[in-house]
Amino acid sequence: MRFVLIAILAVSVVGCTRWSMNHHLNNAYRAYDRGNCESVMLELSQVDRDSRARRYIQPEVSMLRGQCLERQKLFVDAAQTYQFIITQYPSSEYAYRARARLDTLQQLGHYPANGAAQVRRTAL
Repeated sequence: MRFVLIAILAVSVVGCTRWSMNHHLNNAYRAYDRGNCESVMLELSQVDRDSRARRYIQPEVSMLRGQCLERQKLFVDAAQTYQFIITQYPSSEYAYRARARLDTLQQLGHYPANGAAQVRRTAL
């Protein structure tokens, strides 16, 4: 009987955490649609806290974070976020999307094609 009670309690806690994580992620998408990137970042922070044991959600969270950084004209930070997705989750659909966003940033001139800072020599 004690085992059943512990099992039920464990299952309910897992369900609550997942519901909370989904709730914050949905709120983040709603805030992004409204153009409120400050709320997006706050909600994504909540998702990060809730999802520490569920790493499968990280590429989606990072992708939305990168899109918000772009919207705030923080193109280098967005590109680095996309590089993180590509490096850490190369086989996910979000890696494919991140590559597309990097290509777009490069075509628009917001991020250099080689991804590194360019050094220019000055004449003395």
